[in-house]
Amino acid sequence: LFLATLTYDTLRFEYEDFPETKEPVWILGRKYSVLTEKEEILLDVTSRLWFTYRKNFPAIGGTGPTSDTGWGCMLRCGQMIFAQALVCRHLGRDWRWIKGKRQTDNYFSVLNAFIDKKDSYYSIHQIAQMGVGEGKSIGQWYGPNTVAQVLKKLATFDTWSSLAVHIAMDNTVVIEKIRRLCQSDFPCAGAAACPAVESDALYNGYPEEAGVRDRLSLWKPLVLLIPLRLGLTEINEAYIETLKHCFMMPQSLGVIGGKPNSAHYFIGYVGEELIYLDPHTTQPAVEPSDSGCLPDESFHCQHPPCRMSIAELDPSIAVGFFCNTEEDFNDWCQQIKKLSLVRGALPMFELVEHQPSHFSNPDVLNLTPDSSDADRLERFFDSEDEDFEILSL
Repeated sequence: LFLATLTYDTLRFEYEDFPETKEPVWILGRKYSVLTEKEEILLDVTSRLWFTYRKNFPAIGGTGPTSDTGWGCMLRCGQMIFAQALVCRHLGRDWRWIKGKRQTDNYFSVLNAFIDKKDSYYSIHQIAQMGVGEGKSIGQWYGPNTVAQVLKKLATFDTWSSLAVHIAMDNTVVIEKIRRLCQSDFPCAGAAACPAVESDALYNGYPEEAGVRDRLSLWKPLVLLIPLRLGLTEINEAYIETLKHCFMMPQSLGVIGGKPNSAHYFIGYVGEELIYLDPHTTQPAVEPSDSGCLPDESFHCQHPPCRMSIAELDPSIAVGFFCNTEEDFNDWCQQIKKLSLVRGALPMFELVEHQPSHFSNPDVLNLTPDSSDADRLERFFDSEDEDFEILSL
C-alpha cells in the first residue's frame, strides 16, 4: 500500500537500468541490442503512453471515487494496451515522443481519449461505469478478461478510430469470424455505435475527415485481445517460449497481467525477464491549461522500465495484437502457424479457420458459463486471490 502512494519523483531513482547483456531486447515487435542501442530502447519505452493511478479527478458517476489508488491498476493497464493500439492506428509504430518537442494534433486526440473525465472515450470513468454491466461495482478490482470486455464495448463509440475489436475466448482464435468483423459493411454495424458525422467533428476534437475516410475503407483495423490462463496458480514453463514470441511479432500490443493483486503492462522481454510499465504510482489528475494545451510529461515513463522474472507472472493474462490491414492479419496468422512448429513452445491458444461446431450450439457440452455463473465463480476465487479470474472452463 505504501508503494501505491509513492510519487513519480520518488520512484524515479529506484529502477535498475538494463543489464549489460548480449541477449536481444524485444519491445513490441522491435529487436534491440543493449550494448549498442540503449538510447533507442529507452526512447521507445518512453514513447509508450503510461497510465498510472491518479488522484483528485472528477468523481466517477458524480458521487463516486476521485482516485483509483489501490483498485485501478488493471484498468490502467487496459488503458495502456489500448492506447498502444490507437498510437499504431493514428501515429504509427515508428512514432516517438520527445520531451519538449511539439506533438501533432493526432497525438493529443489519442491522449485525450484516456484523460480522467467522464466524456473521454476510454477514461477511468467510462471503464469503471461500463464495468458495472460486467458485474463489477465501481472501485472493484478487475481481471484481464473483464477489462478487455469493457474496452471492446467502449470502442464502438470511438468512430474516429473505427476499430474492430475481437476478444478470442475459449483459447481459440477463429479466422473467419475476424474477417467477417473487419470486413463488415460501413459505416458501422449499428446506428448506436455511429453518431451523426456532425458530432464526430466535435467529440474530443477528433477530425471529421478522418472518420469519413475510414468509413470508405474495406478493412477495419483489428485489435485482437486473447484472455488466457497459462497454469493454475503459476505459469506453466511450457508456455514461456510462446509468450516470448508474441513480443517478437510486429503486430504485438503487449500483455496485461501481473502478480497477484498487482497488474502490469508488459511490453517486451530480455533473457528470462519481462519488461513492463507499472501503474502503481499515484499522480495528480491532469487538466488542460488555460490555453487548452494538455501537459503530457506525466503520461510518459522517463526512467528505465521495470523488469521481473517470467516465472513470477500470474497465469491469468490477456495478450494483444494490432493488425492495421488485412495483410497484417494474414501475416500474423502465418506467424502463429509457424510458432506451433517451434520445439519446446506449447501453443497458448488455437488458431482455426472456422468456428468449431460446439461453439455455435450452447446445448452441446455447455462448457462456457453464462455471465452470472462466471461472475459467481470469479467472486469465489477473488475471495482467495484477487488475480484469479475464470476465463473459460
